[in-house]
Amino acid sequence: MKILNNKAKQFLTLIVKLAIIGLAFYFVKNQLAEKPLNLDILKESLNGKYVYLYIIIILLLTFLNRFIEILKWRNLIQVIEKISVWESTKQVLSAITLGIFTPNGIGEYAGKVLFYKKEEAGKVVLLNMICNGVQVIYAISFGLIGVFYINHLHNFMPDVYFLYLFLILAAAVFIILSVKNIQIKGFSLQSIFKYIGEIPKKIHRKNLILAFCRYFVLMNQYFFLYKLFDVEIPYFVLIGVVSAVYLLASSLPNFQIIDFALKGSVAIFLFGLFGVNEWVIAIVATLIWMLNLVIPISIGSLFVLFYKPNKTIEAK
Repeated sequence: MKILNNKAKQFLTLIVKLAIIGLAFYFVKNQLAEKPLNLDILKESLNGKYVYLYIIIILLLTFLNRFIEILKWRNLIQVIEKISVWESTKQVLSAITLGIFTPNGIGEYAGKVLFYKKEEAGKVVLLNMICNGVQVIYAISFGLIGVFYINHLHNFMPDVYFLYLFLILAAAVFIILSVKNIQIKGFSLQSIFKYIGEIPKKIHRKNLILAFCRYFVLMNQYFFLYKLFDVEIPYFVLIGVVSAVYLLASSLPNFQIIDFALKGSVAIFLFGLFGVNEWVIAIVATLIWMLNLVIPISIGSLFVLFYKPNKTIEAK
């Protein structure tokens, strides 16, 4: 009966996720249908004075975005064993590839476990949670600031909603910290905090710095992509909108492989407040998806294809 209930929950969760994604696609389709694509505007935008400079900066930021993630993982995994940048690259890109078809990229955890001994699997999962968790904290923190800032400029949400949001977040934090038997990916909070405390502070500091750098790089990827299409919005306003988009879209359950639809629908709504062309918003969302996901997956697929199990794993 318990197995049946679990399957029913999984099925219901899948239906909710598919519904959210379907609504996102529907919203984007309707918004774009109202304004036919004007190629002349796009061509004019791409003929700007600094186009080639922007393209070079965007490509550099794309490389840095993934490279910083590789350095983050190399820094954290040294708790188990020291690995090279090349080995970290293989593990990170393979994990991303294995995570694309799973809800919110949870397959990424299994992807990294494959490179280690069975008895180290739990530690690898915990380290990956720490790696992603710090990134989530930055996304929530700066995302909330972005939402407050954009709402201050355009008042798209009643102020009382922010009070409700704060109360919900405060209640969630209180419940998580007070209920000891809450489990995250099979680990109790007590065991997670204990393991975090055992990791040297030097590693934590480096992880915090690298995570901030990666978030900064991601925000500027968006900024220069919009500059590429001649969108004239002040830097901090645009970063505020992007951080809000990133928070709101990431808080909804989805599949990474079609992540652009969800982020695109939220971006169309928020950037629409500033009069940005819907087609430009959709194109930028698609380009970000291609640069940050499709390209790494293409490379990661090769690592997965030629993956050879660790000898220690084979022996078991």
